[in-house]
Order: sequence, then C-alpha cells, then structure tokens
Amino acid sequence: MAQLRVTSKALPEHNRQHNRSLLLQTLFHDGSMSRADLARESGLTRVTVSDLVNELASEGLISELGQRTGAHVGKPAQLIGLNENAYHVVSLDLSADDRFVGAVIGIGGEIVHRLEVPLDGATGDPALQKALTLTRDLVKRSTVRLLGIGIGTPGIVAPGGVVREAPNLAWSGLDLGAIFRDEFGVPVHVGNDANAAALAIHTFQDAGQSFMVVAIEHGAGAGLIIGGVLVEGENSTAGEIGHVVVDEQGERCACGRNGCLELAIAVPHLKARLKAAGDDARDSVLADAGRALGVALAPVVAALGLKEVVLAGPEELVEGPFLDSALRTVRERTLSAVSNALQMRTAADSHDLVLLGAAVLVLSAELGVS
Repeated sequence: MAQLRVTSKALPEHNRQHNRSLLLQTLFHDGSMSRADLARESGLTRVTVSDLVNELASEGLISELGQRTGAHVGKPAQLIGLNENAYHVVSLDLSADDRFVGAVIGIGGEIVHRLEVPLDGATGDPALQKALTLTRDLVKRSTVRLLGIGIGTPGIVAPGGVVREAPNLAWSGLDLGAIFRDEFGVPVHVGNDANAAALAIHTFQDAGQSFMVVAIEHGAGAGLIIGGVLVEGENSTAGEIGHVVVDEQGERCACGRNGCLELAIAVPHLKARLKAAGDDARDSVLADAGRALGVALAPVVAALGLKEVVLAGPEELVEGPFLDSALRTVRERTLSAVSNALQMRTAADSHDLVLLGAAVLVLSAELGVS
C-alpha cells in the first residue's frame, strides 16, 4: 500500500538498507541465483549487487553455493543463497486455551525445535512466568546466533509490545516486549496472534496481496493484509471482531455484552455446545456457528472488497458445515458483485501459523524479509 503523502526525505542509509532487504527478500522467496540473476531480478546495478553481496556474506547471511550445473554457454555462474542457519528466531504462540507453544526457527522458516507448556488455567503473572520459562528453555536449545524473539499473543497489542488488553490471560497494560528484552537482551517483537497468522500466510503460503485471516482458538480475531501491508489500525485494534455482537439475545460475554462472535465460534465455547448437542446435531451446531461468522464478516468483506478469507483453526471444526455456512451467509448479505468472487478456505498447517508469523515479526523488523 503506497504512502499517499511523502512526509520525509530519503537518506542514503535508507536506500542502502532498502537494497539489502531487497536482495535478502529475493533470495528468501526465489532461492539461490547468481549475482547477475540478482541484478536482473532486483533492478540494481551489478556493482551495487556485488558490494551488497560481499557485505551480507561477511555477516554470514548469504553463502557461496558453488557453480551452476547444466548446459550453459560461457563460464559457469557462481551461485549464492540465503544462509538459513545464520540465525535462529525464538517464536512463541500464546493463543491456545490450554497451552503455550514455542519454537526455535531458522530464518528460512524451518522449525528446529518445538516445546510447549500446559497453561493449567494460569492467567496474569503466573501465565507470564510460564511464557518466560518456555522462552528460557528454547534459548538454551538454539545453536547459532539469536536474531530475536517473536511473540504472537491474544489481545490488543500496541507498538513496542505493550499488551493493552488480553482478557483471556488477564493481561492489561502489560509491557511484554520490555519484560522479554530486559530478560534476554535481544530484539523482541510482539504482535496480535491473528496478525501473526496473516503474516505467516503472506510469507510462507500462496496468498494474494489482499486477504483476511480469521483465527479461531481460545478467542476469535482477524488479521488483515491489504495491498501487501499488515493493517493494524490507528489504535492497534484492526481485526478485533471477537466482540462484535451477532446475537443480541445470546449469552452474556465476559466483555459485558450479549451474543458476541467469540461466544459463537471460539474453540472452548464451540466444543462445549457440540458436546451438549451430541453427534446427531454436530453439523447443525457447526453451521450455526458459521452463520454467526458470516454475519460479522459480510460488512467487512463489502467495505474492503475482499476476495479471499482464510479460516485458521482446528480443521475438524472449521471445515465443512462451518465454512460452507459462513460463505453462504456472506453471499446472502452482500451484493453478488461483492461476494460472488469471494473465496473462503481453511489455512494449511494452521497449528503452526502463529509460531511462523511471530518469526516473521522478527525477520521483517531485523532483516526486512517477509
């Protein structure tokens, strides 16, 4: 999404950082190539590419991979590629209702180690201590330099890593970023869990430049990528759809309202209704939940002109009747020109999305790669 108004001048150091990120991004997504290939793909001069490659190689971020094989005219080109073992990222997913999950992840997105700790109903400071203990264990398992720590957490997250409000964890005004930076002495980047899921799909899966991810776990939230840019909103509240009222006669929510979307589709509430209803009513319960989501999404899809919505949650819940009912409801409530082209699907490997997206928070901020 291009900035509409230029408000500051570009400095030489900005251009150099931009070009470094451009080369790393190209190697990250397109794989190994020669310096000449990089110049063509990036549009930079060969002299600039050679200079930046030497700099990145000296930092260990890229490696010489040997000569290109195969039938080619002239001297074989020397290939270079991203050194995926140059750094590790420690990544945390705090979105589940029963556990915290963490991983050590290479800068290419490979999960090297995974650990989890049961939540056992912990909230407030006990939950924070569980997250810190999990991170300590992960840091010990990293065998290379640590680029940073990424955290995907439920709730509203302000710039700098302050969790303004995460009701499910009883966190309010918690400076999670500062706490982790003080403890571990590395860059720490904190984001909302649904935003992290959106970043993971944007970076590691085949998604368009504009889409919405609906994360369904302990709560319900949405992450928005518009024009290739993560939309967080002026108050960091973009995507907070969990407490949109979809049934004014519904149950009382923890937020004080009746009939919030979270009560209709969040995993703990949905599982409880399925258990009470029995197997014979399973499809009906899931379809009702999907309809509630469709009611909440219809105005958003119409306002933004979205063509893709991705559901990230337990496959046994969100696939089938839930997804079908959600899509049908959006189409019933919007003009055909708005929603006929809409695609709604479930995310691949949704259990890893927040972990990978939290890693992208670090990769993007520290290397310019996403």
